[in-house]
Amino acid sequence: MRQRRVFSVNDVAAAETAVATARACGAADEDVSLIARSDIELRQIPDDRINVESDLMPAAMRGAAGGGAMGLLAGIAAISVPPIGITVAGVALLTLAGAAVGTWSSALVGSTVPNPIRRHFEAEIESGRVLVVVDAEEEALPRIEAMLTAGGARLLPFEATSVLT
Repeated sequence: MRQRRVFSVNDVAAAETAVATARACGAADEDVSLIARSDIELRQIPDDRINVESDLMPAAMRGAAGGGAMGLLAGIAAISVPPIGITVAGVALLTLAGAAVGTWSSALVGSTVPNPIRRHFEAEIESGRVLVVVDAEEEALPRIEAMLTAGGARLLPFEATSVLT
């Protein structure tokens, strides 16, 4: 299973050294990204290294589940009132409509929410430090962590699986 680790370094030069070290330890190029204050990202970090994730997909999935559940409940409530004339097909249609509306509205909101790393380490980013985000297999992480911390990177308290990232 792939795991995510976050390291903090002082500047972009140290971040590029950390990226090279992580790659040398077995992390794939596309699995190492950087997060920094917006002025640093715009001027000093290559576009392919910037971590630009948002909460879009997790929010959309939560919206689909919540909207589908609400549509199902509305359909069941409507089917229990005979004058309305809703059939089982109508319940299914209401469930799908609820899921669609829930997905759409939650995805809109989720696209504006910064990723969890940016939210969790906002003070670290605003102080001018650069975060190095590494997604790697569990077997490779001890070596990556040891090499990066030996090179001056500080391991931050953030551990998560890399599913959906």
